[in-house]
Amino acid sequence: MSTHSLSRRSFLALSATLPLSLRAFAATSIPVGLELYSVRNALKDDLTGTVRTVAQMGYQCVEFYAPYFDWTEPQTKDMKKLLDDLGVRCFSTHNSFSYFTPENLKRAADMNLILGSKYVIMSSSKPKPGLDGWKEVADTLNAAADQLEPAGLKTGYHNHQLEFTPVEGKRPIEILAKNTKSSVVLQFDIGTCLEAGSDPVGWIRANPGRIKSIHCKEWAPGPDKGYTVLFGEGVADWKGIFAAAESVGGVEYYLVEQEGSRFSEFDTAKKCLETFRRMHSA
Repeated sequence: MSTHSLSRRSFLALSATLPLSLRAFAATSIPVGLELYSVRNALKDDLTGTVRTVAQMGYQCVEFYAPYFDWTEPQTKDMKKLLDDLGVRCFSTHNSFSYFTPENLKRAADMNLILGSKYVIMSSSKPKPGLDGWKEVADTLNAAADQLEPAGLKTGYHNHQLEFTPVEGKRPIEILAKNTKSSVVLQFDIGTCLEAGSDPVGWIRANPGRIKSIHCKEWAPGPDKGYTVLFGEGVADWKGIFAAAESVGGVEYYLVEQEGSRFSEFDTAKKCLETFRRMHSA
């Protein structure tokens, strides 16, 4: 046997010593994480305790959202140590449009490098009216890519309903895709795409290699449903979405996101993860 290869027995013995999240990572090629906005109230009250609880559920990665930008450098380093101790990765962060000025982007880059992140994602934007406004957003993303890529980071954009709602006969998301560098990630929020009446599978297949991460957010029509339904309770074709994402989209990790439900934040996150694992392995 090669000295740098592991027998199955050795691999299993080594895996048994790893944290739960790392053992799960070894069992599947595409990790599943939690966008921490899903547990925002708990996160506000107890940052480290919330991250620990999420890891104990079995989530393999987390995505921090805008408030992380206010951490000090020592706080950011402490969080990276906690993540390492838990065997959890932070592949990306969500960042407000205002963080994409040259000076703010430098700070975001420094923090993402400490966290071990790969992608600095623009969480939303407020473009000027018309398609030209969206082209300006694309220009901002391209400029950010030019600033981030020498440091080994990439940027991306996270959609809401607005980007899939036609303007002057075109969906703004198409303008962003066409007018940004191919290295700019199109982080795909499924629920908002569905609410806007678009086809998630079609969008993934139309943009091969650019869907590096997916926000696995459900949606169902009805005033008492919307985004409050749990993962798997809505109208999303997850089997088709997973197939397209993994064969064409270039997905590297999934992120469960929930805006609220009939359960507590932690119970919601746990139930969604359990259903995700059943459906993804089916």
